Parts: sequence; structure tokens; C-alpha cells
Amino acid sequence: MVTSVKERLQRVRFVLIGTTHPGNIGAVARAMKNMCLRQLYLVHPKNYPSADATARASGADDLLAGARLCDDLDSALLGCRLVVGASARLRTVQWPQLAPAQCASLLIDEGQQGEVALLFGRESSGLSNAELDRCNYLVQIPANPEYASLNLAQAAQILAYELHMAALVEQPEAANGTQEVAPAELLEGFFEHLNQTMEEIGFSDPQQSRKLQRRLRRLFLRARPDLDELNILRGILSATQGRKSPRRFPS
Repeated sequence: MVTSVKERLQRVRFVLIGTTHPGNIGAVARAMKNMCLRQLYLVHPKNYPSADATARASGADDLLAGARLCDDLDSALLGCRLVVGASARLRTVQWPQLAPAQCASLLIDEGQQGEVALLFGRESSGLSNAELDRCNYLVQIPANPEYASLNLAQAAQILAYELHMAALVEQPEAANGTQEVAPAELLEGFFEHLNQTMEEIGFSDPQQSRKLQRRLRRLFLRARPDLDELNILRGILSATQGRKSPRRFPS
């Protein structure tokens, strides 16, 4: 089946979190429109709508008009089967890393099967650890190690370009029986259930187990369970809670 570049990009979301400068939102919209991307999600922008955003969009006003304002990241990621975070910093717990071209190819491939998202953090501090915890992968743009700080709109333009280039290559039609991985919101419910169960059986102290939780997140985000597998895991957790021992740690 022959598909157009726009069709191959139609399920790719650009999610901007906590953007400080409204001009950057407009510049990202312009970069997206240049590269046939349409889905712009804004999570708690500091100042939006804004004339600065409209001016920097420079003709991409339709993307700004269609941008979805979200109260939280959960809303922005609703229904997404794959989430990639743009990050310039190395982390204590390492997430799988992708180069920009690899990231684009993966998003295009996964986008044939469902919604996917690319996260961009704040201009000053990027993505928080909690936001990175939502990502299956991180993408890092190679740059001068002595000055690797890219403007938000610059980073968005580079990744939008790579996505457009990947979309120019005709993708094979998804095979029958493609894995229906659990979407982001169901995985979050599982992680909450897992943390609650570990606390109740005395396996982890909620005050001291952030690194453990992050490692378990990384494990399951890498495994990408489907709906049946996630139901099995949650069934095991529920059964474990039914035989739980007294709480060991203070609330």
C-alpha cells in the first residue's frame, strides 16, 4: 500500500512541556509545518496564547490554532504506544539511547500502528526525571561536548527534519498480528499498582526506592508488554496483595 509523507507522519505528536518563551512554541510550529508534521501538544506553557508565538510561527498559524493544551502529561500521552524523550543530559539510570535518524525511523515505523510522541522539556532544565520515566527511549542530538545546549526550536527542527527524511522512504505495510502494546496510560496504572504492591508486602520503602522504581520502569518500558501480558502482571500483583503481610514502612 502506497502512503504519502503526510500520512506516515500523521500519528507523530510533538509534546512541549512547560515552555517558558512563547516564541519558541511558534518556532516549533513553523518547523513542524515545514516538515509535514501536524500534531502539537502543549503541557502547561508559561504564556500561551501569545502574539510572540503567532509572529514566530510565520504562517504556521493553523498548527497553533489546532494545538492541544493539556493540564498534565497524562493527557498529552493518552493512547500513545511509544514515547521518546529529547534529552541532552546523561542520567544516573541509563535509558536506551537513539540517534536522531534512529529515533525518526522508529517513530515512523511505530506510527503505522498507533499514536507516538516525542517529548521536549523546558528551555532551562529540559525534562524532569518523572517525565523521563514516561519514555521508552531517549534521543540525543550529537553536538559540541563543550557547548551542547540547543535552543528548543533548533532541536525540534533537527528532529522534524529527520522524521521527514524517514517518512520519504516508503514503509512496508504492517504485518498481520502486529503486537498491540499497552498504551502509556495503562502502563502508568500498572506502575502505580506495582509500587503499591511492593510497599504493601514490605519489599520497598517508598521514601528510599526511587532508583528501584526507575529501574523497574526501564525494564517494563523496554519489554513493552501487550494488553494481555499487562493484565497477567496486574493479576499477579492483585493476588499478591490478597496475601500481603503487614505494612513495614510508615506512611
